[in-house]
Amino acid sequence: MARVLVLNCGSSSVKFALIETTTSESIASGLVENVGGQARFRAKGPQGKVEKAVPGKDHGEALEAVIKFFQNIGVHQEDIHAVGHRVVHGGEAFSSSVLIEEKVLAAIRACNDLAPLHNPANLVGIEVARRAFPGLPQVAVFDTAFHQTIPQHAFLYPIPQSLYRENGVRRYGFHGTSHRFVTTQAAEMLGKPASELCIITAHLGNGCSATAVRFGKSVDTTMGLTPMEGIPMGTRSGSIDPGIQEYLHNSKGWDFKRITQLLNKESGLLGLSELSNDMRTLAEAASKGHAGAALAIDVFCYRLAKEIASLTIALPRLDALVFTGGIGENNAGVRARTLAHLAIHGFVLDSARNAENGQNSVGVITQVDTPVAMVVPTNEELLIALDAEQIVSIKPMQ
Repeated sequence: MARVLVLNCGSSSVKFALIETTTSESIASGLVENVGGQARFRAKGPQGKVEKAVPGKDHGEALEAVIKFFQNIGVHQEDIHAVGHRVVHGGEAFSSSVLIEEKVLAAIRACNDLAPLHNPANLVGIEVARRAFPGLPQVAVFDTAFHQTIPQHAFLYPIPQSLYRENGVRRYGFHGTSHRFVTTQAAEMLGKPASELCIITAHLGNGCSATAVRFGKSVDTTMGLTPMEGIPMGTRSGSIDPGIQEYLHNSKGWDFKRITQLLNKESGLLGLSELSNDMRTLAEAASKGHAGAALAIDVFCYRLAKEIASLTIALPRLDALVFTGGIGENNAGVRARTLAHLAIHGFVLDSARNAENGQNSVGVITQVDTPVAMVVPTNEELLIALDAEQIVSIKPMQ
C-alpha cells in the first residue's frame, strides 16, 4: 500500500486527507476552520466522525490538531509515504507538480504578491509539515500549473507589456487540479483518450471557473491574474468594468482596500441576493419567493453560460461540457438554466438524467444524439496524492 497525506492550507483553514493511492480510498479526511479565531476541527475516519473546538491561533496549531487526530486513530509517520500540498500560485515557474526543495520554496514565495491570501498560508503548511514529518518527501501541486499551456494571445491583457515583463501581470488561471482531474475522468467516461477530445470544464463551488481543454491541454480559462476574474462566485464579483473602482472611490470616498473587500467578500451571490453566498440556501429561498435569491441565480446562470460560450472560440469543436464542484455536481436547476442559455450550441437537456445528476447515465445529462453535457465529480485530493506518488516513486509495500 502507498499512503499520501494531502494538505490544503487556506487563508483561515486547513483541509486534509489521507489517501490510499493503490485503491484511491480516503482513509480519513477533515477540516480545521476559522484558524486565527475560535478554531473548529471536523473529521471522519475509521472510527467515525469527530467534531470539536481546538487551539488554532495559527496554522501551526491547526496542523498540530491534524497530527494528533492521526495519532489517535493509529496513523503515525511511518505509515505515511509522502505529503502532497496544494499551492495556489506558481506563476510561470511551474507547469507541473514538483518535489519541494529550497529553490521551490523561494519560487513560491516570489508569487506571494500574486496570491497574498493563499500562498503565504500554503508556505506555512509546507514548513510545519516538514517539521512534523522530518524525512518524508513533500510535493507541491499548483492550481496554476495546468494552465501554463494557454497561448500568449489568450493569457495577455491588453495593457502596456512592460507590466507583464517586469511585474508578471497576465492571466494565470486557477482550479487547475480540478480541471485536470475531471478532464481525465470525462475522457474515460466517454471512452476516448483526453488527447482526442475538446472539452469545457466548469468548476462551480464557492469559487468558480471554466476552462477550455483542447486535446488534453488547457488553452483558455476564466480566472486571470487573481481568482476574482470570470464567473460570479459566492462572495467574489467575477469580471466587472474596472472603472467601477474609480467610480466608487469618487462617489463614496472608498479607498482601494475597501473596494477590494467589497469585490472579494461582499459581492457575487451574496451581494446580488443580499441573503447568502450558498447556492443551496438561495435555491430554497427562491423556491419560497425570495426575489433576491432568484435574481442571484438568474445572473449566475446567465454569466456562467456567457463565459462558457466565450471559451468555445478556443476550440475547433466541443465534444463535451463538464459540470463539477459542489454546485456543478449537485444543482440540477443551475445546470438546466445554464444549458437553456446555451441553446445556440444545440444542447437538449434530458430532465430525468439531470435530476439524478447523471449518476445512471455515465454522467451525461443531455438527450441521446445531441451535444454532450455531463456531470463529473471532482477529487482534487486524489489527484494531489497521485501526483505525489508519481513524483517520489513510492513503491507499494509488500
